Amino acid sequence: MPLRVLIAGGGTGGHVIPALATARELRDKHSAEVRFVGTARGLETKLVPEAGFALELIHVGQLKIVSLLTRLRTVADLPLGILRCISLLRSFKPSVVIGVGGYASGPAMMAAILLRIPTVAFEPNAVPGLANRLVGKYVSAAAVNFASTMSYFRNAKVTGIPVRSEFFQIAPKTAGPLCLLVFGGSQGAQILNRVMPKVAGRLLKGFPELEILHQAGGRHGDSTYKAYADAGIESGRLRVVPYLDAMVEEIAAADLILCRSGASTVAELAAAGRASILVPFAAAADDHQRKNAEVLVDAGAAAMILESELTPDRAFTEIIQLLANPEARQRMAEAARTLAHANAAADIAQICLTLAKS
Repeated sequence: MPLRVLIAGGGTGGHVIPALATARELRDKHSAEVRFVGTARGLETKLVPEAGFALELIHVGQLKIVSLLTRLRTVADLPLGILRCISLLRSFKPSVVIGVGGYASGPAMMAAILLRIPTVAFEPNAVPGLANRLVGKYVSAAAVNFASTMSYFRNAKVTGIPVRSEFFQIAPKTAGPLCLLVFGGSQGAQILNRVMPKVAGRLLKGFPELEILHQAGGRHGDSTYKAYADAGIESGRLRVVPYLDAMVEEIAAADLILCRSGASTVAELAAAGRASILVPFAAAADDHQRKNAEVLVDAGAAAMILESELTPDRAFTEIIQLLANPEARQRMAEAARTLAHANAAADIAQICLTLAKS
């Protein structure tokens, strides 16, 4: 009987991108048939079909950072979501179900547990999201990114987060212009878009060889460029773009990175071995971005500035200290590498194979 795996969840890139890396490992190395379950409002609707995998959609409401009425509706709809997943599972007959967090993960994992299908919870953040916390003690096994997360699950193993192999091939930066990379994910980070135009002039003046690349987000590229122009910065050493299509190449060119601390971002920084200043998204569920950042800070792999503390003066001080100290950046980069997991996708696939055989 061929190996069949159902991957449930999604919403953000932090959930979908590692899930796709795991799916490719299972398909390409173990000839598994892989399907996804998600919702219509998540990134999975775009990324999963593009990657060549089938996607089933279920209706699941939100429970966090929403009104009481929305939460009540979500709780009322939950049994229907579970029943829909039971139907999907009986039709597909997976050997294993992987929950990657996000809206669809909870109902699918609950349905699999009820049907006694082996389950694997994948948790990329230092603190699990609601879906994984609900099923954590009932799953067959778990794959986590941080050792501190293991206590939330049964049979947990630190696998790390699957990232593209090209990140691990990035060499230490030894030549080229001094480069500061600023990014906030596909949507950008409004606080970075506001603060950096007030800082960049002093940085460019203080470091004549410095170049700045700022990814502002799809809706904020023009307004961020205007903010730099209004600040009198139109240097050829500054680029403002809405997206970073060549993320591997841009991280390879960077000496220092100022960014958010989502799980996938943290994993890519570790794989690439790059010094960073992390600004956790304050509204992230369960403050998980701050807790992700704290793991890197405790390892000496990054600095952190909380949103509430990110003034232009604080940003300037932190950035200039690291730009002026290549030895400190090198120590951070080496520490970041120690947190990387080159075999994450293979290790998660092996957990699935073990459960399928049992």
